[in-house]
Amino acid sequence: MKRIVQPKVSDAFLVERGKQILFTLLLSIFFIQCVDAQTRYHKWNAGVNGGISIYAGDLGNNISNFPLDVFEEDVMVGLNLSRYLNRSFDLTLSGTMGSWGFYDNKAPNNQATVFKGDMVHGNLTLKYKFSNGYLLSEDSRLAPYVFIGPGITNLSGTRITNDVSYAGVIGAGVTLRLSEVIGVVYQTTFGYMSTAHNNPETSPNVTPTGNDLFMFHTLGLSFNMGSEDDGDDDGIADRLDKCPGTPKSVKVDKNGCPLDGDGDGVLDYLDKCPGVMGLAVTDGCPDTDKDGIGDNEDQCPTVAGLAELKGCPDTDGDGIIDSKDKCPNVKGSLTLDGCPDRDGDGIRDEEDICPDAAGIALFKGCPDTDGDGIEDSKDMCPQVKGTTATNGCPDTDNDAVHDGIDKCPSVAGVPAHSGCPDTDNDGVFDDIDNCITIPGTPANKGCPELKKETKQLFEKALQGIQFETGKAVIKPVSFPILDAIVKVMRENPSYKLNIGGHTDNVGDDAMNMTLSQNRASSVANYLIAKGVDPMRVSATGYGETQPVDTNSTAKGKARNRRVEFKVEFLKTVE
Repeated sequence: MKRIVQPKVSDAFLVERGKQILFTLLLSIFFIQCVDAQTRYHKWNAGVNGGISIYAGDLGNNISNFPLDVFEEDVMVGLNLSRYLNRSFDLTLSGTMGSWGFYDNKAPNNQATVFKGDMVHGNLTLKYKFSNGYLLSEDSRLAPYVFIGPGITNLSGTRITNDVSYAGVIGAGVTLRLSEVIGVVYQTTFGYMSTAHNNPETSPNVTPTGNDLFMFHTLGLSFNMGSEDDGDDDGIADRLDKCPGTPKSVKVDKNGCPLDGDGDGVLDYLDKCPGVMGLAVTDGCPDTDKDGIGDNEDQCPTVAGLAELKGCPDTDGDGIIDSKDKCPNVKGSLTLDGCPDRDGDGIRDEEDICPDAAGIALFKGCPDTDGDGIEDSKDMCPQVKGTTATNGCPDTDNDAVHDGIDKCPSVAGVPAHSGCPDTDNDGVFDDIDNCITIPGTPANKGCPELKKETKQLFEKALQGIQFETGKAVIKPVSFPILDAIVKVMRENPSYKLNIGGHTDNVGDDAMNMTLSQNRASSVANYLIAKGVDPMRVSATGYGETQPVDTNSTAKGKARNRRVEFKVEFLKTVE
């Protein structure tokens, strides 16, 4: 294979290439330094690096061959960006650009270059870190690692086969940590390409065979990026914050703890009296009377009191401060300015005549149960509403006689006759008047006197009405008397006739009772048949129970066998 020797690269070219690399490095550092602190606290890492690339392929050389030409010609620079996954793994995206070629080491002064081109390479690798807490400490200053992943390479130049090639890469490296942010990194990357390249001018009509290899040796700087977790947003990372959870906008010291300007143990943001030495129990305020209430809230700052009363005392414990309590030594109620009211009637005990019974102000605290305006102690009927005239008892008819003793409670009367009137104006009051609506005489208890002839008629009827022996059949001889009675009943519509049947003691008592009832009924039926209103006639048999004479003589027995007529007076209808 014919070699093509290229002239030696001038020193000026090397200086210019060095300036370019240095400028790229400094520019990268400038931008990366602007970011804040890849670890578990800084999830991102960016790096800049420089180094050399070594070729190994079907033309010769190997990845362990380091001729001087390599250091002079195949210089490269690169950038990378990593993301922290966990304590053992990172994911890294890398990119490099630089020269790449084949040099004949046997040429005089190592100046024979067979071919050379430009390389732009990128890869995505998974990095395994040995400083993971298992093998080495996570905070170890030396942090070795290995990595593997896919890559892609673009090769270009006038003396090389131009093409894109895919590669698999593996490698190893170590980071020297200078701080939490900056580290120095040395890394070796081995790449296995998917194709082979050749120089068409040195090997015409020869197809490249095999797969090309390359190795990068780089040295660079890495910078950890990303803000650390700061849960309370006080500017101090959580891992350094000795007071996590501080409320936002609260000023803190270098340890992340809130300030206490007056040194009273109460943090300024909680101190209600900042700048003044106070107590923790009173939120940083002084407590002159030592009642546990800060002077800023104590309405009685020189006298120990209660929190619920804003620091003022309440000697009797009734919830009313002493300065407003009219009875400060006796527990009372708010409505009575701190004075007691045992019966709860709204009248102070000292003014209440009846302090143990709920009353009303009208009677100075004494009760009026029925609400009739008469206090119970003077009310004869305390459970029922009454009048003053009847000492608190009810008086339905308003006649000054209370219902309890009023014999006529629904009609106004006079006290002398138990509240009854004289309805029929006959001089006999209703309480003793047997005929309330019919004028009568006092001698007849208010009922009218029967006419003389009527009395005689009834007397005649006692023995004049006769019956068949042992029967209730009226003998015709009795009809004239009965007809006369019918006439009396027609002429006196206020009469009600009570007919009573009586017998002597001859015979069975029960039979006599039945016989007397039947005979009285026979008389009543006769009168009714003659036109007397049935409602004005009643019949009752008494048997032998009401004798008027002895039954030991015939005369006495004759008198006991009788029919009696008694008159009641009906209410008159006008």
